[in-house]
Amino acid sequence: MKQQIMFDLDDTLIHCNKYFYMVIDQFIDAMTTWFGGFSLVTEQAIRDKQMEIDIAGVAVFGFKSEHFPQSFVDTYIHFSHLTGRKRSVSEKNFLWKLGLSVYEHDTEPYPNMEQTLFALAEAGHELHLYTGGEMPIQRRKIEKLQLERYFDTRIYIRRMKNNDSLEDILSNGLFNRELTWMIGNSIRTDVVPALTAGIHAIHMRAPSEWEFNVIQINVEPKGAFLTLDHLKDVPDAIHQYVNR
Repeated sequence: MKQQIMFDLDDTLIHCNKYFYMVIDQFIDAMTTWFGGFSLVTEQAIRDKQMEIDIAGVAVFGFKSEHFPQSFVDTYIHFSHLTGRKRSVSEKNFLWKLGLSVYEHDTEPYPNMEQTLFALAEAGHELHLYTGGEMPIQRRKIEKLQLERYFDTRIYIRRMKNNDSLEDILSNGLFNRELTWMIGNSIRTDVVPALTAGIHAIHMRAPSEWEFNVIQINVEPKGAFLTLDHLKDVPDAIHQYVNR
């Protein structure tokens, strides 16, 4: 039976978090160099404060590209206040540019991305792409990998990716919720909204997950709720459920 299968993009079909981790490590290297004489400014303290600021901003403003570099600058300002170290315009500019550099990395697909999408499309399923972020950045990734081959115009890009965003897509589209799946790595923005909307969900477990994505699941599934580690297992998992 034909299913309507919605995929997340970042850290489901393509790598994303690893580039943020790389840039955060560079940020911490710079901070520990500048604040090396202050015992309060440890690597862990810097990491925790940047994470706190980043998550708080995403919760309010969504996936806005300027927010990530701003979390670097705000962390820098926090520790400048804490230690009394004089702030530098050149250091702030360096951190801003460093934060923005995360969006310049190449688009790298997860293993078996192509084979998975091809197999599902060949089986007659209707594929949709639902991603959080800003239009120019996400469109560049999509076009780089020519993902329109599988998703055509069924692509939804939202700055705020939450229960309301998914419900809006489902309510305004021709979706049969009993036949609709959401596949993604984020419990917060993929799994919980899918279960809340009453559609099937597949959680693609990531080796290392961003703290923002990890929340408790307090929704009773109305359909399938599966957890997988590899994209290549998605077609069989869906087919087994449908043909059970």
